[in-house]
Amino acid sequence: MEQNMLGAYGDWADGLLPKGPAELSFRRASFTDLKTWQEEARAKATELLCEPSMRGKIRARVDKRYTYDKLDIEELSWQLPAGPRTRAVFLKPEGARGRLPAILALHDHGGRKYFGVRKIVRLPGRRHPLIAEHQRDHYDDKGWANEIARRGFAVLVHDGFLFGSRRINYADVPSRLAGGRRDKKSESTAEVLAYNQWAADQEEVVAKSLFCAGTTWPGVFLAEDRKALDYLCGRADVDEGRVGCGGLSGGGLRTVFLAGTDPRIRAAICMGFMSTWRDFLCYKSYTHTWMSFLPLAPRFFDFPEILGLRVPLPTLVQNCTEDPLYSLEGMQQADRILKVVYRKAGASDRYQGCFYPGGHKFDGSMQEDAYDWWARWLQEAD
Repeated sequence: MEQNMLGAYGDWADGLLPKGPAELSFRRASFTDLKTWQEEARAKATELLCEPSMRGKIRARVDKRYTYDKLDIEELSWQLPAGPRTRAVFLKPEGARGRLPAILALHDHGGRKYFGVRKIVRLPGRRHPLIAEHQRDHYDDKGWANEIARRGFAVLVHDGFLFGSRRINYADVPSRLAGGRRDKKSESTAEVLAYNQWAADQEEVVAKSLFCAGTTWPGVFLAEDRKALDYLCGRADVDEGRVGCGGLSGGGLRTVFLAGTDPRIRAAICMGFMSTWRDFLCYKSYTHTWMSFLPLAPRFFDFPEILGLRVPLPTLVQNCTEDPLYSLEGMQQADRILKVVYRKAGASDRYQGCFYPGGHKFDGSMQEDAYDWWARWLQEAD
């Protein structure tokens, strides 16, 4: 392992974590009844997340409707209690009828807050050069939301909190924070790159402000993702009993919290965001966004056990062995933890942890495995 990031304080900080399974870990021998443990552990997760209330039904507006790429597509938008309108895209196979199994596709972070939905879809017209680069580097040059929709799924992709249509504009913050920058509509590469750097610097400001509001960053994006799930499950062309979610990187992080706390997600895939609190503490917190961390959670459950709150619902975790965002040991330990949780619940066949060669990505082979997993649990199930 590399040197501890905290230097002379590393061993002390490492010693603050539980030596064995944390207080609400299902791996503890004291938990013998799955339902009782699940109720207690989910209640604690809810308490820690401090998810802000977002009452009211989404009133989605269809801004465009067309057929493209052998898919029927709707470009949507809706208004949440705060911030700009959320942009979303709904896709399903061309001419599909009846209620379809569905996927809430969660876009990544990637250090690119200027974009959200566009990172994982293909829409008519020329791709922005930075989107084309992003899809080549991370998705084998595919819009994976389109790919899974063509396999018989209804798919919803929405801009997450502070991404794309939900991003903070320069004009809306004090001039000392905007630093003389002005919002432009040109979307030039230079302007987008400059915004992404500014937004990265702003993460510390946002995190502090959310803590002062009595909430957490995971709690906010969970609340917004849950509203999107409400909308997806409420559509007449979606079978609400066969809904899954997944995403790479920041989308994998969002999957951990949404799938771990919402049983409407019947089959979850976490792509490229899995390790342990100890790995983050000692070696890798600097590689991650402020939105990754949930204060006090390590006292009660390790990071993979947040996703494990969904046991025995089907769960696939995809890791890459050279992913620089995590240590290999951390990913392997997280995999062992989830295997124990599922085995204790008598559901070993419903968890799979896979390791692929290479760096941080959701490439073609990973995509095929993911599509097969969703098909197994959402299309082939009665």
